Amino acid sequence: MVVRSILCALAAVVLVLLLARLTQRRDSWDGDGDSAPDGPTAGHAGATMSALFLLVFAIAVIVPWTAADAARQNTHAEAQSLVEAYWTAGALPPQGRDAVRDGLRAYTGFVIEDEWPVMREESKLTAEGWHRLDDFRGRLASLTYTNADHKDALDDIRDEVREVYAARRQRASDAEATLPSGVLLFTVVTGLAMIVLPFLLGARPQGRALLPLALMAAMLGVSVYLVFDIDHVFAGSLGVLPTAFETAVAEFDRVPWAG
Repeated sequence: MVVRSILCALAAVVLVLLLARLTQRRDSWDGDGDSAPDGPTAGHAGATMSALFLLVFAIAVIVPWTAADAARQNTHAEAQSLVEAYWTAGALPPQGRDAVRDGLRAYTGFVIEDEWPVMREESKLTAEGWHRLDDFRGRLASLTYTNADHKDALDDIRDEVREVYAARRQRASDAEATLPSGVLLFTVVTGLAMIVLPFLLGARPQGRALLPLALMAAMLGVSVYLVFDIDHVFAGSLGVLPTAFETAVAEFDRVPWAG
């Protein structure tokens, strides 16, 4: 992220320097009157453009931020259901208990090691993950017990697995969620307009006068890059990590093998 944001900032600064070079005039810089950079027209246009950029930028940051927070909570709910099922499996007979716990461990490990990189790179869940969960659910359905305690424990495990399914479906939705393309486009357009507008209004900065404009352009470049960087819930600076599932694996190890 740091390298790319710096490159965006440098690109914005280069744009300012290029515009300053192209718009140089020997007769005057920053003239007077209504069309001057500090005139009424420029002030109104600049304030309006700044407000538009801030509005779009706020939307482009807040929406992914809240989406990432909701996705993070959902991963904790999914992982907690796995842990609860692992605990409950201790009440089953040894053969059923081992089968259930091995299945839960296998699924959790797959999510961490194999599925999470796909979510980060491709913004989607894997078909293999669904197949594994379907297969595990099928094996649960094949288990039958006559003992009332065993039947109750199995029913509880099935309920927890249904919760895992629901959380997984939500995780699939979170992985595919992005900002509307119009918001991203408008963020870029208004950011560029903020850089170009002073030159369009007649500003001809030179020397040290270019420094604040270049600094503003650099900050705008970083801001626009940030919008694209956090657009996907499981990638970028706000990317949700598989921490909840890693914690679940650690909890598996602490659960007594027999309930």
